[in-house]
Amino acid sequence: MRPLNLCINIFSGFIYEQQITMLLLRRTVQAGKHGRSFSASQTLLSERKGLVLGVFEKEGEEGGLHLTEAAAGFDQTLSGKLSELLKISGPTLKQGKSRIFYGIHKDFPCVAVVGLGKTTAGVCGSENWDTSKENVRQAMSAGCRLLQDLEVKHVEVDGCGDAQSAAEGAGLGLFQYDQLKSKKKNKVTTQLHGSADSAGWQKGVTYAEGQNLARMLMEAPANHITPTAFANTIEEKLAPHAERVTIHKRSQAWIEQQQMGAFLSVSRGSEEPPVFLELHYNGSPDSKQAPLLLVGKGITFDSGGISLKPPSSMDAMRADMGGAATVCASIVTAAALKLPVNIIGLAPLCENMPSGKATKPGDVVVAKNGKTIQVDNTDAEGRLVLADALCYGHTFNPRAIVNVATLTGAIDVALGSAATGVFTNSDWLWEQLQKASVVTGDRVWRMPLFQHYTRQVTDCQLADLNNVGNSRSGGACTAAAFLREFVTAPHWAHLDIAGVMSNKDEVPYLRKGMSGRPTRTLVEFAAGLVHKG
Repeated sequence: MRPLNLCINIFSGFIYEQQITMLLLRRTVQAGKHGRSFSASQTLLSERKGLVLGVFEKEGEEGGLHLTEAAAGFDQTLSGKLSELLKISGPTLKQGKSRIFYGIHKDFPCVAVVGLGKTTAGVCGSENWDTSKENVRQAMSAGCRLLQDLEVKHVEVDGCGDAQSAAEGAGLGLFQYDQLKSKKKNKVTTQLHGSADSAGWQKGVTYAEGQNLARMLMEAPANHITPTAFANTIEEKLAPHAERVTIHKRSQAWIEQQQMGAFLSVSRGSEEPPVFLELHYNGSPDSKQAPLLLVGKGITFDSGGISLKPPSSMDAMRADMGGAATVCASIVTAAALKLPVNIIGLAPLCENMPSGKATKPGDVVVAKNGKTIQVDNTDAEGRLVLADALCYGHTFNPRAIVNVATLTGAIDVALGSAATGVFTNSDWLWEQLQKASVVTGDRVWRMPLFQHYTRQVTDCQLADLNNVGNSRSGGACTAAAFLREFVTAPHWAHLDIAGVMSNKDEVPYLRKGMSGRPTRTLVEFAAGLVHKG
């Protein structure tokens, strides 16, 4: 019986696994010219080990391919068999397209090869990201998922000249929230193929784990992630870094003592007690270094309160604590990376529910700074909890303040899922955030903070401020203008992440579900501050 090399073209992503397995059970395959015989079926079924490699499109040569360093090394061990199979198996692999080969190597029964696009790709001014990094993330994610669908248990991943991006793509692409399902997705472990840039790989793994933590918190049902459960989860995740981290889980009594009337006006309708989570990460050798302050909206379920939301898609409001999730996950990541910077994280956590004790439209509440707020819409609650948290945060004299919130549907209308909307009073802070987002591919876009919008929230019948503007237009901008009334720091930014809260198929290396964005951008931003003094 003659040796058989099976080459399977994958364009649609659908794989006839049963047919392939039956063939492999009947045949034995020789590995190239090494003369080492092995049973492909036995290796495939017992070890389930795979390899993902990348190939670039060769510039100026139609149909030409350029192998990555790892792919070229692998091809050499096969005496050029991989190159030969790529040439005869179909059209040139374009960016994001993939192909799987079976039984061509003793150690890897399944080898996925994915297109990386052009080698000249780099930072793209019109797209505001590094295209080469995005291509690597997408390719390694696609390859890992193909092998996961084949129930491969362990995958080695090509660093593609950017091990961090490769690790991010693999880690983010394989994540699936299935903790509450009886039938779970095949779990895959990954490692860098070869030893090139293992430090970059590990950094990428940590970045991906951080975003996946935020995704897990956002995706979990609200009866599992209550304010108390949220705080306990973060405390558990930070436990390995106890020498650098201090955690305060502030009770309702403390919140009342701090006179956070705006925060309490939101929580009062729920049976779940509010928690004000305060995290201190002391990474700088200089304990007196002014901290970066991150504030995250933590509404663990938002029904709208008395201004009740429509029932359609209300279940997605379990992720209305996305700001707190990304802020806390970024601090967990910073601690894991041992970033030499001081960070304080604040997360006002509560539910927004209707009841006989809930705040009513037209009620007036008093914020921590003494400003009175007329609450005309109880579904505009995020800005209320953030207002008190921002006032409290100023007591730490931070070098910069960044608050993150799934604040308005208006930002989704304006930007969709392409970018996080940024409102800031600081050109310097905007530049740092934008620079970080180019690296991570999780983009930001600057929005206006005109006095035009401020007048819409200060023109109020009963109080100093109204929690909604006097016009339906520019809702994201009036929300930002409201928050600005509680900020005196010269470097403050408000990130409205409502548009990027979930993912359908917009980001190829994230599955459908809650996205955990922009955790990696927050981490990259914090890391960038290390070099800013």
